[in-house]
Amino acid sequence: MREWISLNMTPQIGPRAATKLLERFGSAESVFHARRSELESLRLRPESIESILKKEFHDKAEEELNSVRNLGGDVLILDDGSYPYLLREIADPPITLYVKGDWQTCFDAPCVAVVGSRRCSTYGENASEMLARDLAANGVCIVSGLARGIDTAAHRGAIAGKGRTIAVLGTGIDQTYPKENAKLVDEILASGGAIVSQFPLGTPPLKDNFPYRNRIISGLSLAILIVEASERSGSLITARLAMEQNREVLAVPGNITSKNSFGTNYLIKEGAKLVQQWQDVVLELPPEIAAAILPPKIDVKEAKTRRQPELAPANLTENERKIWQKLSADEAMHADILLEESGLSFGDLSAALLGLDMRELIRALPGKHYARKI
Repeated sequence: MREWISLNMTPQIGPRAATKLLERFGSAESVFHARRSELESLRLRPESIESILKKEFHDKAEEELNSVRNLGGDVLILDDGSYPYLLREIADPPITLYVKGDWQTCFDAPCVAVVGSRRCSTYGENASEMLARDLAANGVCIVSGLARGIDTAAHRGAIAGKGRTIAVLGTGIDQTYPKENAKLVDEILASGGAIVSQFPLGTPPLKDNFPYRNRIISGLSLAILIVEASERSGSLITARLAMEQNREVLAVPGNITSKNSFGTNYLIKEGAKLVQQWQDVVLELPPEIAAAILPPKIDVKEAKTRRQPELAPANLTENERKIWQKLSADEAMHADILLEESGLSFGDLSAALLGLDMRELIRALPGKHYARKI
């Protein structure tokens, strides 16, 4: 274990260089017994060679493992039987995986990634939360990256569905990025989910870390669902990685006039599976998994056309029901329009909106806009 962690901490040794070393020497332990000439033949950087020859991080690796376990986490190594088998199949998998939470149960479940734009629309946020909720409620573990927007909605949806979710980090597991999601991390762990990272403790959210994070998101998953993505979105990179890893790529269609829908609509045009509801995702999973999740005797046509029934909120006042019925989950409505169309007084409208918000039936958005929460 010490040698694996030490190799992962060695400067300029990423998954690709680590794979070359393991292929050449057979194990992390053997790497640290290699001769200088052998290391130089692999064209490693001089600072990496010196670090390996001096066993520079061996003592720190012991401290690192103790610190991780004191945090309630653990470190999985590539040749460990607990290492997720799907991730092991990708090219150049991370040689160590820092984990916290009920990671073993999460890895054993069928996993689907749900990712998308950080600056998402109300439609995208609601779609992400709804699909993640319904998938999680049916035994699918939702994998995402803890980012603002679609990722956050996906994690929250999984929790709302009483299911499990994995947050893959671009930092060490002792860090939270963005900081406002610290409470969400606690909720993920409390609900039986897990957090995962390939980075040592204390690693900050450096820009170069996130492509590595995205490889893990797609590598852990049987399929990846893109909810919203602009033309230059990082989610499109994640989709490309998923294709390279032979994962199914799915996308939620969007408004053709919206910049956030360019990426998803493009993916659908190029052959990605169009998703309208959770069954569409499950049908793209391996047949034995899909058969275990979908209701008995359901056929493809039925699964593709079935819609979740909309449940009317209970115990609403007349004014609250009137406002809820006027709101949509797809498009936000300004308070002034609600005031005009409902015929309520300003005081009655404010009371109704407050009551709905307290019941978590609506979203209060910037600029006095409101939308129904799915």
